[in-house]
Amino acid sequence: MTASFAAGTPLWEPSEEVKQKANVTQYIQWLAREKGLTFQIYEELWEWSVGHLEDFWASLWDYFHIQAVQSYSTVLVERTMPGAQWFLGAELNYAEHVFRNATPSRPAVLFQSERHPLTELSWEELRHQVGQVAHALRSMGVQRGDRVVSYIGNIPETLIAFLATASLGAVWSSCSPDFGTSSVIDRFKQIEPKVLFAVDGYQYGRKPFDRLPIVAELQQLLPGLQKTVLVPSLKKDAGTEGLRNTVFWQDVLQGKYA
Repeated sequence: MTASFAAGTPLWEPSEEVKQKANVTQYIQWLAREKGLTFQIYEELWEWSVGHLEDFWASLWDYFHIQAVQSYSTVLVERTMPGAQWFLGAELNYAEHVFRNATPSRPAVLFQSERHPLTELSWEELRHQVGQVAHALRSMGVQRGDRVVSYIGNIPETLIAFLATASLGAVWSSCSPDFGTSSVIDRFKQIEPKVLFAVDGYQYGRKPFDRLPIVAELQQLLPGLQKTVLVPSLKKDAGTEGLRNTVFWQDVLQGKYA
């Protein structure tokens, strides 16, 4: 029997304890304490946030203690779309902000899939692997503003490669390996990537899907591509036959990518 609810009936309400621990509650209390701004209900906070864009976003910068090599000169240059420029002059690194919350008391990553049992990746190991991959990318010629792309699913290697790319100030783009060649090319070709991270394949519904032929095709259709890092996800003994300028993920972690 299906329960019926009248329009406007809440399906769930948080307890007072949950409300008090909520980040938005902490933020409202911080605004009153640090900025002299008092809001009794969430709707009042929302009205202020959309009516005073610059003040709202500047307060978030302060509330979250954004770490910047260089701070901003102007929050919002002009309220126009497209063309709005936010936090003009600011320079910061996303990867730095990720690792500032590192702690040995809990893992950085929990991962499980059809082919892998639940595994943990500590913050220390995550930092180490990100550093190894960043060093490899730098050795491959990746610099600030260059593009690095990923043809990998939601696995730890993707996160590691992304953070390594971000740490260098390079641009990241990704596609799931269940995408077909044409849709991947549409996304990647326009940004002219220098390095490609890719899997040999993936498993879904207990069925394996080989992606090496598509990786080879991507290499042919991305003329500016200089290096491919292959992550053996489907087969431990995956080879690089038919691929060019390709190194294995494990070799990258060990510094063997010449």
